[in-house]
Amino acid sequence: MLTISLQTPGQFSALDLPEPELAPDSAIVRVLRIGVCGTDLHAFAGRQPFFNYPRVLGHELGVEILQVGENDRGLRVGDRCSVEPYLNCGGCIACRRGKPNCCTALQVLGVHVDGGMRPRICVPVRKLHRSTKLDYEQLALVETLAIGAHAVERAALASDDFVVVVGAGPIGLSVIQFARVSGAKLAVMDVSDARLDFCRQQLGVAHTVKAGPGAVEALKEIGGGDLPTCVIDATGNPASMTAAFELPAHGGRIVFVGLFQGDLTFNDPNFHRRELTVMGSRNALPGTFAEVIRLVESGQIDTRPWITHRFELAETPTVFPRDISGNASVLKAMIRVSD
Repeated sequence: MLTISLQTPGQFSALDLPEPELAPDSAIVRVLRIGVCGTDLHAFAGRQPFFNYPRVLGHELGVEILQVGENDRGLRVGDRCSVEPYLNCGGCIACRRGKPNCCTALQVLGVHVDGGMRPRICVPVRKLHRSTKLDYEQLALVETLAIGAHAVERAALASDDFVVVVGAGPIGLSVIQFARVSGAKLAVMDVSDARLDFCRQQLGVAHTVKAGPGAVEALKEIGGGDLPTCVIDATGNPASMTAAFELPAHGGRIVFVGLFQGDLTFNDPNFHRRELTVMGSRNALPGTFAEVIRLVESGQIDTRPWITHRFELAETPTVFPRDISGNASVLKAMIRVSD
């Protein structure tokens, strides 16, 4: 079975590995589509935290069930599913308290254990989320969308909030989608004029701000003199995350979706004077996957503008370094998988 493995930073190899075997409470699925995300790009560049090599990437998966074990949870051969790639223990304090997304022993497909850059893979049945309406590309985007949806859940946005989403990359775009669903006043900030144009033209975002000098005043103008009540930073950039402490209104909150390898510092008097609430947002919850699928099926979330590049799995060792890595025009790349 063709398997694409990231052997070291910057080097993919095509391997011939054995077929998966059906495990208890699991299913063997055919991988039809794989979304390329920031984790994959960072791993390729050698900048991904909690990562070791070699590793089979691929955790944004649109799949078809080929075999299912006895504990099928109502799933059937032929079902189309999105994969929740977060393999949690079920017994730690986070899992017991309904937060399996931050399990103390969490393993993520394509990060801590081998993922889906292969035609078939065995996954736990409880990690499969079925849809009778979505196609495989839409299903492969559910995980990215779920990360944005969970960040908005953490932010607890309401219609009287003013939220700025900092960073209009793929995760930022997913945050934007669900911030709009909340009904809050929305602004988007980025250093890239092209990405801000995309937000205005393709997503209908009314308020965009170029990051840098003048950004705080621009946000105040949008807010009628007030700064945002919520800042969601999806950059994973330490300079941006540090600057985020200057953006919320007094009594506001910050949600960090992106992460980097290092320490984050802030000015304590500024933090206390504003009585800020600071939160991390990691992965997504099982219920979030179901809600994302519902919203995409209903047409409230449109994934069509997202995909800018497509290529075949077998082409990955050539196409990824040549056309995807370091290419600022890539918004979302999608890998087609065939035997």
